[in-house]
This record gives sequence, structure tokens and C-alpha cells, in this order.
Amino acid sequence: MPELPDVEIYVDCLRRRIVGRVCQRVRLINPFVLRSVPPPLDAVEGKTIAGVDRLGKQIVLSVSGDLFVVIHLMVAGRLRW
Repeated sequence: MPELPDVEIYVDCLRRRIVGRVCQRVRLINPFVLRSVPPPLDAVEGKTIAGVDRLGKQIVLSVSGDLFVVIHLMVAGRLRW
């Protein structure tokens, strides 16, 4: 799985940048990439990012209030900060 080192780098960089910070806004550029269940994506706005982990090829953001944002980079594998 050649993409795993890339995912680990993203997780490490995100941990240093966002853990402990409050999510001010979520912007989804393309609604066709969202696969969600309740609550809606904007439920994480105003919540604190508690942790960043990897689950296989996915990046998992743990958010206060028992919420999780799971990001899969797909084939292109890019996350824009």
C-alpha cells in the first residue's frame, strides 16, 4: 500500500496543527464527495478537535461531542489546507 506513508504524513501534520483548536468553519467544495449520516457536516463547527488518527487509508478527526470526520483521499490523495 504505497499511499500509507502519505496518509501517515498527513495525520502527523494535522495533529500538530489542529488538535486542541476549535473548528470555525467547514467548507465542502464538491457536495458529490460527501458520504454522511446524521448529524450534518456543519455540526462540527464550533467544536474542538480532540485527535487525529489513521484508520487504514482514512484520516479520522475526533471532535468534541462524540463526533468524527472521516476523510478518504481517494486516488488523487490531496488534502488542501
